[in-house]
Amino acid sequence: MAQQVRGVIARAKGEPVRIETVTVPDPGPGEAVVKVQACGVCHTDLHYREGGINDDFPFLLGHEAAGVVETVGEGVTEVAPGDFVVLNWRAVCGQCRACLRGRPQYCFDTHNARQRMTLADGTELTPALGIGAFAEKTLVAAGQCTKVDPAASPAAAGLLGCGVMAGIGAAINTGGVGRGDSVAVIGCGGVGNAAVVGARLAGAAKIIAVDVDDRKLETARGLGATHTVNSRSTDPVEAVREATGGFGADVVIEAVGRPETYEQAFYARDLAGTVVLVGVPTPDMRIDLPLLDVFGRGGALKSSWYGDCLPSRDFPMLIDLYRQGRLDLDAFVTETIALDEVEKAFERMHHGDVLRSVVVF
Repeated sequence: MAQQVRGVIARAKGEPVRIETVTVPDPGPGEAVVKVQACGVCHTDLHYREGGINDDFPFLLGHEAAGVVETVGEGVTEVAPGDFVVLNWRAVCGQCRACLRGRPQYCFDTHNARQRMTLADGTELTPALGIGAFAEKTLVAAGQCTKVDPAASPAAAGLLGCGVMAGIGAAINTGGVGRGDSVAVIGCGGVGNAAVVGARLAGAAKIIAVDVDDRKLETARGLGATHTVNSRSTDPVEAVREATGGFGADVVIEAVGRPETYEQAFYARDLAGTVVLVGVPTPDMRIDLPLLDVFGRGGALKSSWYGDCLPSRDFPMLIDLYRQGRLDLDAFVTETIALDEVEKAFERMHHGDVLRSVVVF
C-alpha cells in the first residue's frame, strides 16, 4: 500500500524549497523502499534547485543518505528488510560495455526505480540523482542500496553517498595517489577536504591544500594536509611548486569546477603529473590552454565522476576504516538539522560556514 511522507520539494528554478506530502508507492520488481535516517545537504541539491542540472521540476531533493530497508520488491536479493544501507546513484547494470569489460565503476546504464514518487495531487516528482532522500522514506532501485556495518552513525555513513566518496575516490581511484606522492587539492569544501583525506589514506608524503578561506584551510590541516595556501593572497601555482622542490605536485585535484582554478591545477602539477577535475562546472564554462603545453607537460588530464567508485566495493571498505578510527567521517558533519531547515542550510553552504549540514530523521 502506498505511503505518504514529508519531503523537500523544489517547485521551480530559484524558488525556496518547501515541505510537501510525497506519495511513495510499494516497491515493484527490483525496487526497495528505504526509511531514511540521515541525508547530507550537498551542493548538487542546490544545483537542482537552481536549474543547473535540468529543468525537470518539481524535484524531490536529497541524495547523500543512509537508512534502513523497509520493504523490497519481487526478485530483490541484494538487500532485505532491516538492512542498514548507504544509498548510491551508481547501481550498475552488469550488461553494458563498461560492465562487460570488467569496469563496472564506469557503468553507462545505471539503474533507478521505474516507478515515480508523486505529490498528493498525482504530480510526478524527479528524485535528485534518482534517490530523493530529503524525505522520511524513498523509493529506489535495490541496486542503489549498499549494505554496510549497522554500527556506523547514519549521519556520517550517508556522506559516502556523494561528496565524501567523490573526494576520496578522486584521490585514490581516479588520481591513483601512491605512497610518497605529492598532492595538491584546490578547493577545500566537503569534496576537496575528502580528497585530502583520500590522499592521506593512500600514503601521500605532501598534501597541499589550497583555498581562499582560512577556516577551510584549518579544517584541511586537521584532516591531513601538510601545507596550506590561501590563494587570495598567494599565487597557488608558485606555492605548490615551492612546496615540491620547484617541480609541482604529482597529482593535483581540482575541487572547484572553474576555468581559472583548473588552469592553476594544470600548471601546478609536475611534468608527467596528473590533474583530476572533480569540481562540477556549469555548461557555459570553457578553458583555453596552449596545446603545446598540453603536449609538452605530458601526464594525464582526468575527470572524476563520483570518485570513480564502485559502491559495493568502496562503501563497506570505507565504513570499516571509519569503525577502526582510521577515517574520521564525523569530522565532515558540521551540524545536524531538521527536514524543514534545508533552505537555511543552503544559505550557510553559500557562505562557506559548513562542510556538511545533515538532516537527521
